[in-house]
Amino acid sequence: MSSANETQLIVADSEQDANMLYAVGMFVPDSFIYLNIAGRPLILVSDLEFDRARRDARHCRVLPLSRYAQRLRRKGITNAGFARIIQLVLKERRIRKVVVPANFPHGLARQLRDLRLKVKVKQGAFFPDRERKNADEVKKISAALMMAEVGLAEAIQMLRHAKIGRDRKLVHHGVPLTSEKLQAVINIAIIQVGGLASHTIVSGGRQACDPHERGRGVLRAHEPIIIDIFPRSQKTGYFGDITRTVVKGRASESVRRLYQTVLGGQEVAFKHLTHGAKAAEVHAKVQEFFKANGYKTRRRNGRMEGFFHGTGHGLGLALHEAPRLGASSEDVLATGNVVTVEPGLYYPRVGAVRLEDVALITQNGVRNLTKFEKLLEV
Repeated sequence: MSSANETQLIVADSEQDANMLYAVGMFVPDSFIYLNIAGRPLILVSDLEFDRARRDARHCRVLPLSRYAQRLRRKGITNAGFARIIQLVLKERRIRKVVVPANFPHGLARQLRDLRLKVKVKQGAFFPDRERKNADEVKKISAALMMAEVGLAEAIQMLRHAKIGRDRKLVHHGVPLTSEKLQAVINIAIIQVGGLASHTIVSGGRQACDPHERGRGVLRAHEPIIIDIFPRSQKTGYFGDITRTVVKGRASESVRRLYQTVLGGQEVAFKHLTHGAKAAEVHAKVQEFFKANGYKTRRRNGRMEGFFHGTGHGLGLALHEAPRLGASSEDVLATGNVVTVEPGLYYPRVGAVRLEDVALITQNGVRNLTKFEKLLEV
């Protein structure tokens, strides 16, 4: 993780900071200190977390923050914050320079510099190995993806059992079936299998033409509904991500054609996901495919239509991480990358379709980690 001639420093909690979770491998809800000195990781945690850290982060040397706070108080420093503690730990080891990630707290960096420590921000990936998943990480992502599929299966089942009422409104057990109800069903199913889902998307009709619209109100028959689920495993912290577009009832011919074109665009992306491929070029191939099939991307009546987001993104301890499959990406794909493949087409007069699977780049090509079937009508 760390080169022999640099000292890495992270100060964050591992609930939200993917680098910290990657470094220590355990969830801690409050900020603590991580140092990697010549390849030897060390963490300083509160007394509350000390025993658990020694058990769950055995690859790290674990020190209590309170020990250093007491030593500073004996020196007359009563306000022993992180900066002073970091200075003391580094002084013991005759270190005066640290490398920090780009999201390192600015105020803390200034305090360290005031204490005559050199703080260098590392550009790009702080832990480049995070982009290449090993076999164990692939299993953890696959497990989180299965959680997403459990939630999706519950949603599809509820749509299948729903009745079509007046004005094409869906009804389930005599009650209007709303986006919010279906989101709740998905999220509860995921909780029951050990995941956490937030901001789950169930968006129908014109609403779905805004790709990040969560969806609201009563769902309707005979129009596409986008279901996008991206849970996090409560045990490992790894994410899954899946999207399907379905129609309750009968899809129009224009929606069927839209669906088949998006499916074809996804197949184009999978074909070009190889070790050494430029991410921007993979995205360009999908754009070209859509354009060749008559689906232009443009601004119309004040809003975007067509394909106006990236083809995918890296997936792991963060929901969105490198490599990025988009027009401005400078990333090059490599064996071990796990990326989403999620092309979409959005036309307010017709509806929206997005399909998303998760791909693993291998030495021999690409493997689709997603098992859930693709079907338009339910």
